[in-house]
Amino acid sequence: MSADLSTREGIRSGAEEAAAVFGEPDVLVNSAGINLRPPLGELGEDVWDATMTVNLEAPFLLGQRFGPGMAERGFGRIIHVTSQQAHRAFVQSGAYGVSKGALESLARSQAEAWSAYGVTANTLVPGFVMTPLNERLSSDPEKVAGLAARTMIGRNGLAADFAGAAVFLASTASAYVTGHSLFVDGGFSVH
Repeated sequence: MSADLSTREGIRSGAEEAAAVFGEPDVLVNSAGINLRPPLGELGEDVWDATMTVNLEAPFLLGQRFGPGMAERGFGRIIHVTSQQAHRAFVQSGAYGVSKGALESLARSQAEAWSAYGVTANTLVPGFVMTPLNERLSSDPEKVAGLAARTMIGRNGLAADFAGAAVFLASTASAYVTGHSLFVDGGFSVH
């Protein structure tokens, strides 16, 4: 099923439709995002609002909808996909970087609220990955090579690089990991 995460109404109705089709979830992964990056001096309220709604408000509202039920059942996993730009500004981070930094703070607040009831909340922090979200950057071979050179592994990430980390955070193996930001970035963050 699909949902429009650009409005509160769309977020709420998408959550209800998902629960009606699939049942109440044990795992919530917030990976949807938009990446609008005009220079900060040109960033208008429309871009700010759109970015915050999809990248931050949707994960908040979905957490509010599903987190208490997970806590009531005694098990749940909330996983947010954030960004290197939650920790450092580069390539015009603007509202995008702010939204991802706030999303990591949201995970810590959710961890504080629900971890005692068996619900963990964590973030996956990818390095640069060639996805449609990064189309603007990935179309510039020089920038792609420069980002790869900043890693310790010498390449940019692939979507498959995150599967193991996501499965770990979604499983019982991560029961003692909460409020944490797990960097899956080839060493980009420590370079």
